[in-house]
Amino acid sequence: MVLFLATMVALVFGNVVLRYVFNSGITVSEELSRWLFVWMTFLGALVALRRHGHLGTDALISRLPPAGKRVCLVVGQLLMLWVTWLLLKGSWQQAVINADVQAPVTGLSMAIVYASGIVFAASALLIIGLDLLRAITGRISDDALVMIQESEDAAELQAALDKHNNDKR
Repeated sequence: MVLFLATMVALVFGNVVLRYVFNSGITVSEELSRWLFVWMTFLGALVALRRHGHLGTDALISRLPPAGKRVCLVVGQLLMLWVTWLLLKGSWQQAVINADVQAPVTGLSMAIVYASGIVFAASALLIIGLDLLRAITGRISDDALVMIQESEDAAELQAALDKHNNDKR
């Protein structure tokens, strides 16, 4: 993701400088930057999924007993598996449809864009499936049954508390 971001910055900044200073430009910069942004977004979502860093509201679920939390987690994971399967299926279909379609500037296959959805969905299916397996087999602690972050501030606070508690030990 860092490489993608650095490449995007170099392409866009270089294109701006070339346009305003030298009255020329990098013709592929806009198209490649757009593609890199799409890939970076999907990869970032994958990292957040793995770290359980997506934002959500746990006002109801946090008040449930552990068995209720576990049931809600399993139902939520099953729904996520279904939606991720739909994303994988749709991304695959779009990649196949657009395999022979060339991008206007680079001439590369437009399937490259849809491949980001395939990579995300296949990886997400694995992550969600493993989390579901852990929840069903009881290998997940009761305090980890709520797999969302209330807000970024709460996540930072929890990380600081965890660090403080680890330092005490």
